[in-house]
Amino acid sequence: MGRNVLVCYGLRDIAEGSMFQEIRDFLNPAEIARLVQFSNELPFVEGRLSNPANITKVNLQSNQSDPRYPEAAQIVIDAFQRCRPFRDFALPKRIAPPLLSRYEPGMKYGVHADAAIMNINIPGGAYQLRSDLSCTIFLNDPASYEGGELTLHVGTLPIMIKGKPGEAFVYPSTTLHEVRPVTSGTRLVCITFIESMIPDEAERNLVFEVKDVMGLEGLKMDWISRTRLEAVVQNLTRRWSRG
Repeated sequence: MGRNVLVCYGLRDIAEGSMFQEIRDFLNPAEIARLVQFSNELPFVEGRLSNPANITKVNLQSNQSDPRYPEAAQIVIDAFQRCRPFRDFALPKRIAPPLLSRYEPGMKYGVHADAAIMNINIPGGAYQLRSDLSCTIFLNDPASYEGGELTLHVGTLPIMIKGKPGEAFVYPSTTLHEVRPVTSGTRLVCITFIESMIPDEAERNLVFEVKDVMGLEGLKMDWISRTRLEAVVQNLTRRWSRG
C-alpha cells in the first residue's frame, strides 16, 4: 500500500511542488527478520568511506565486499520489483544495490543532498547511476531508539519520518535531508537510490498523477475517455523517458 504526499516549497508560494511516497508493508515479516539477521552477521564499516568529504556523516554501513552482501541486497531488490505503487511512482530504470545502515547513540548524518552521479561497483562490473530518487527502508521498531528521524527540509518546513519495520519512504534525491542524532538505542535501515526512466521530477509527477487518478476512478470512467487518457499517459512517458 502506498501513500503519496504533496509538499509545497515555501509556506506561501504554491507554484511548485515535490511528491514523496510512503509504502507501508514494503517488506514482509520474513524479509525484515532476515535483514535484521544479516545486520547481526555482516561486518559494518565507517559510513564516511562512501562519502569521505562529508564531516557530518557519522554512521556504519554494511561491507559490500562481504560474499553474503548480495543476498541481503537481493531481498530488497525483489521487494521493489513486486511493488506496483513504487513502479508507478518512480518508473525505475536502475536501482543501486541496497545498503544496510546502522546508527548507534551519538551517530547522525547532517544536512545534505545526495550525489547526482554514483559509481556503482558490483561483482559483474562497474557502472554509473544518476540518483533521481532516494529511498529509506526502516527495519526496526521506532520505539526501540530515540532520535534518528529522517528529516527532509522543504523550504522552511522540516518533515520528520520515523517509519515502522518494513516501511519504505521514497523522495527526490535533490531534497536537502538529514538523519537526526540517535540519543539511545540503535537505528537500523536500508538505503538505496533510483535512476528513473523520466529524470525530470515535474514530468514524472505529472505522469504519475494522471495514472493515479485513472486508478482511483477505475471503471467509473467512460471507456472511451479512459482509453484516451491512457494514450496520453503512454505518449507522455514515451516523450519524456530517457534511455
